[in-house]
Amino acid sequence: MRPTTITATPLAGAALLAGYTADLAFGDPRRWHPVAGFGRLALALERAVYAPTRVRGAIFTAVLVALPAIAAERLARMTPRGGLGRGVVLAALTWAALGGRSLTREALNVSDLVDRNELDEARGALRALCGRDAAALDGPELCRAALESVAENTGDAVVGALLWGALAGPAGVAAYRAANTLDAMVGHRSKRYLEFGWAAAKLDDAMSWPAARMAAALACVGAPLVGGSPRAAATIARRDGGAHPSPNSGRVEAAFAGALGVTLGGQLAYNGSIEDRPRLGDGSTPTVADVQRAARLSLAVGAASAALCALARSVR
Repeated sequence: MRPTTITATPLAGAALLAGYTADLAFGDPRRWHPVAGFGRLALALERAVYAPTRVRGAIFTAVLVALPAIAAERLARMTPRGGLGRGVVLAALTWAALGGRSLTREALNVSDLVDRNELDEARGALRALCGRDAAALDGPELCRAALESVAENTGDAVVGALLWGALAGPAGVAAYRAANTLDAMVGHRSKRYLEFGWAAAKLDDAMSWPAARMAAALACVGAPLVGGSPRAAATIARRDGGAHPSPNSGRVEAAFAGALGVTLGGQLAYNGSIEDRPRLGDGSTPTVADVQRAARLSLAVGAASAALCALARSVR
C-alpha cells in the first residue's frame, strides 16, 4: 500500500491544477452538468420531504451532502491504476465544481453592457451572477452588484472547491459543492426556508469559513496587480469584513473593496425585500473599469489558490 500512497499524493496536486486549468480553458460543462443534475435531485427531494422545521431541513441537508461525497469517494476507489485513476476523478470533479471562468465572463458582460448604456440588457445579464432585484438599478449600482458577486463567488466558486480538494480529495470537493449549492437553493431567509434551510446555511458557513479567509488574504496580496495597496486592502478587510451579515462573504468583499479602492455595500433588494448592507471600503462607487479590475483580481486569486492548494496536497 505504501508505494500507492507516495505516488498518489503528487498526482492529487497535479489533479487540482488540471481541474483549475480545465475551468479556465472550457468553463462550465455545457451539457450534463453534475451541479445542475444535483439541483434537480435536491428540488425533487425537497418536494417530497419539506416541512418548515429545522429537523426536517437538517436531514435533507445531511443526505444530500453525504451522498455525493460517498459517491465521489467510491468512484475514486473503483478507478483502475490506483493513484492515476483517483487523480482523474479529482480533476474532473474540480473542473465541475469550479466557476471561475463563468464568473468573470458574466461580470464582464454586465460591465460591457453598462459601458454601452444598454441598461435593460445589463439588468437581465445580472441574473447570471446573483439573485438580487435589478429592475431599478442604474449603471453604478449594476457595477456594484457585479463587483460584489465577483468578490463573493471568488471565495465560494473558486477557492472553496480547490481548498476542499486539497483537504479531502474527491469527497471533499463533492461535499463542499453540494453544501454550497443547497445554501443557494434553501439557505436564504425567506418565510419558506427560514427554518428548513437553517442547516444548509450553517453548514455552508462552516465549510466556506477557511476559503473566505484565504481568498481575502490572497486578494490583499494581489492588490498591486490592480493598482491597489496590500496594506490598505488588509486594513479594510479587518475593519469592515466583520460588519457584513455573512461571516464569509463580507471578508472577501471588504478585501476586494480595499484592493480596488472602491466602496461596496448599501441598499439592495431580494424578492421585493429591501436590505441595507454596511458600507465596505472608503473609495468611490464602482465603475465599469472597476468591474474589469475585479475580474483580473479574481483570476489572480484563483491562480494563486490553485498553486497553493496543489502544493499543499503534493507535500502531505
